[in-house]
Amino acid sequence: MTGKDDGTDGAGGPIPGIRDTQLVDGPVRPPGEVPPLPTPRSVTEGVVPLPPAESVPLSVICTVERHLDEILASVPQPDPIELAVLDAQGLLCAEEVISQRALPAFDQAALDGYAVRSEDVAGARPNAPVSLAVVGESVAGAGVPSSIGPGLAVRVAAGAMLPAGADVVVPAVWTDQGTVRVEVLAGPPAGGYVRRTGDDVAPGDPAVQVGTPIGPAQISLLAAVGRERVAVRPRPRIAVLCAGTELVDVGTAPAPGQVVDVNSYALAAAARDAGAEAYRSGILPTDRRRLTEVLESQLLRSDLVLIAGTFAPGGFDMVQEVLAELGQMQFRQVTMHPGPVQGFGRLGRDQVPVICIPGEPVAALVAFEVFVRPAIRLMLGKRQLFRRTVQAVAGQPLVSPLGYRQYLHGTVMRHPDGGYVVEPVGDGTDALLARMARANCLIVIDEDVTEVAAGALVTVMPLLLGG
Repeated sequence: MTGKDDGTDGAGGPIPGIRDTQLVDGPVRPPGEVPPLPTPRSVTEGVVPLPPAESVPLSVICTVERHLDEILASVPQPDPIELAVLDAQGLLCAEEVISQRALPAFDQAALDGYAVRSEDVAGARPNAPVSLAVVGESVAGAGVPSSIGPGLAVRVAAGAMLPAGADVVVPAVWTDQGTVRVEVLAGPPAGGYVRRTGDDVAPGDPAVQVGTPIGPAQISLLAAVGRERVAVRPRPRIAVLCAGTELVDVGTAPAPGQVVDVNSYALAAAARDAGAEAYRSGILPTDRRRLTEVLESQLLRSDLVLIAGTFAPGGFDMVQEVLAELGQMQFRQVTMHPGPVQGFGRLGRDQVPVICIPGEPVAALVAFEVFVRPAIRLMLGKRQLFRRTVQAVAGQPLVSPLGYRQYLHGTVMRHPDGGYVVEPVGDGTDALLARMARANCLIVIDEDVTEVAAGALVTVMPLLLGG
């Protein structure tokens, strides 16, 4: 499960966005101040009361790795599409773009100065300048090349066509910048400050290769070689839905016993941050016929359907029953906390992957990080599917249920002496949105570990936007 995203430091270097002795998006500590360690708690205090993993029927128990592997083996690889180069930003190139042009298309000056013959200025020194006659000026965009002979110079601007006969550009700051005659104080070697035809890209050279992330530099190169459109791996279309009779939309004041649907907003945002084209389809209807219609329509328009709700392994509510009617769907207990009950299947005519995750908001976002985000990155064609992890010193004792992989929200910071320090924002027994919003990482505790002492190393997964 460890890994790194494209563009991150895979060698254990500083994590972008994590500053020395400063919480990410949190209060600043004075330089050199290490967060104090709280009074140790009993290791039994705050232990999550989960059933032992061996007490769950083997037909529905599953490791994190196995459930993730089944999802990754089943997600589709969308066919490449052609987009305008600006619309392709952030996607992976799906074709080998071969340049039909030379870049630059002509010999040009690399900076403002004087185009001369290198042999004329070879001996120029500040105490023995070389004087040349200025016979013209070449500016960027001038389409008619000039020429020079021995003892002559042409004033040139950066990007201007190099006069025939010139093989070097003397920077203006190395001269007295004369307009009739110029005193050259130093002479660069032949080819200095000149961009030769095809130096950057020659006709027939690959400009952008398959699998290259398209950013501003790639867009610049595509435009330079004359490409207005390019084939890319498209953003997967993700439909986000929530199941629960207790749910109401954000604009509705919840009555007693009702809760606001936050998952469809949070999960749609998380899917977009991962690179998907996410649709917040909202709360599933409670009418069976309407429920079936909604699910069928989402299967037709989506590459992946994500549903958050309260599900049970082996037990069926109406949503689970309708999903089972649309294809093979399995709900199981995964050895993780929070949110051990997870579901996955491929439904409908096109066998669209459907991932079901817990409805509790904190558990939903943890499940998204563990299972959904890697699937989205695989569909995007990314080579690195997982967020990178680092080892950090635990700032206080941690406890975890035996047999379950624990994911705790925490805050990680740089220690002034090097490395990282992490503190949990909760003890794993509560699910508070405000605490989760202050976190910048997940603390990952393996299934066979029940205690982590203060000062011990623990695995940390920084949660960086877009990372």
